[in-house]
Amino acid sequence: MQPIKGLMMQANGFFQGIGEAVGEAVHALVTFLLSVFTNFFDAFEAFIDGLARSLGISPTFFSILVLVIGLWILWGALHAFLRGALLGGIVRTAVGLVVLGWLLM
Repeated sequence: MQPIKGLMMQANGFFQGIGEAVGEAVHALVTFLLSVFTNFFDAFEAFIDGLARSLGISPTFFSILVLVIGLWILWGALHAFLRGALLGGIVRTAVGLVVLGWLLM
């Protein structure tokens, strides 16, 4: 017994339509995500460039890393002062200022 040709063509057309709809949905999703992440990374790059330019440093990964480490040390100094550890706060402040001063020179 052979399948009816007209019925097979309708089934193939139905699944082809579903496949095209799923393909278009995936394409739209990928295009949307690509544009979102492209805009996000462009904005992040512009932020880093503006930050580096205002501080007078190069916008390299190393410079930004040293900046973050220096600010982290100063944050630890603030916490030390708030805990009442005067000597630890002074030492951390001095180290943080040395690191940031070295970076900004």
